[in-house]
Amino acid sequence: MLHVRVAAPAPTQPGILPRRDLAVAWTLMAVLAALAWVLTVAQSRDMGVEPGTMGLALPLFLLLWVTMMVAMMFPSVAPVAITWARAIGRQSAGAVRAARIAQFAGGYLLAWTAFGLLAYGVLAAAARLVDGAPETGRWLGAAAFLLAGLYQFGPLKRVCLLHCRNPLSALMRYAHFRPWARDLRVGAHHGLYCVGCCWGLMIVLVPLGVMNVAAMAGLAAVIFLEKLWRRGPLLTWAVGLAFLVLGVLAPFQDWLLPGLQMSEPSMNSMTDRPH
Repeated sequence: MLHVRVAAPAPTQPGILPRRDLAVAWTLMAVLAALAWVLTVAQSRDMGVEPGTMGLALPLFLLLWVTMMVAMMFPSVAPVAITWARAIGRQSAGAVRAARIAQFAGGYLLAWTAFGLLAYGVLAAAARLVDGAPETGRWLGAAAFLLAGLYQFGPLKRVCLLHCRNPLSALMRYAHFRPWARDLRVGAHHGLYCVGCCWGLMIVLVPLGVMNVAAMAGLAAVIFLEKLWRRGPLLTWAVGLAFLVLGVLAPFQDWLLPGLQMSEPSMNSMTDRPH
């Protein structure tokens, strides 16, 4: 009897896209992040690096903040977003699929918008302190660096980073969420973990300046490598140590505090004006 041996299909890891679809998805995320970077850089040229909220009203600040988060976070959130989008694609198509993917992205950005509200309050308070007593900026900057450094070694950072570094285990948990607004809640839930992972890094923008493009780019690179590089946890410790060193140096190094230095051209122009 002739036996025909049929090769079994190669096992695929659940949640992983085919290579071509994965490339398309990564390209889309990269394009969205690049467009957000273009908008952020263009806005920073008009605003410069100033203390606090730079005079922005809350709605405009949140719009700018969300654009910054798309630029900085989308590359690192891509694995979870792409895998969840594939799960959505298996269950729906057309407009329904687009709406569900938009809900996931909206939930993720909603978490960062909530953090933006807190950031606005912190920046406004910092600006008032520096305006009333400029010397407090040195100690405020040192506190921000030290807090960021200590958080890098803390248990909450470790838990949130582990979640972000293991998208498949996270999505297995999300599969058990109740159907009502599931995609929105999944996006918000993952966004909160991302906030928990990265808020310590974000607070160094208080001394460095919210619109400091170089600082934003450096932080975006750290976030990306922490979540996706196999040695990401070691990088987390190295960055934490670097922040602790900067916290010690900050009171004595003005170049570390561009976001906490009040400009004084208006006073000089007033005194030089002829009477």
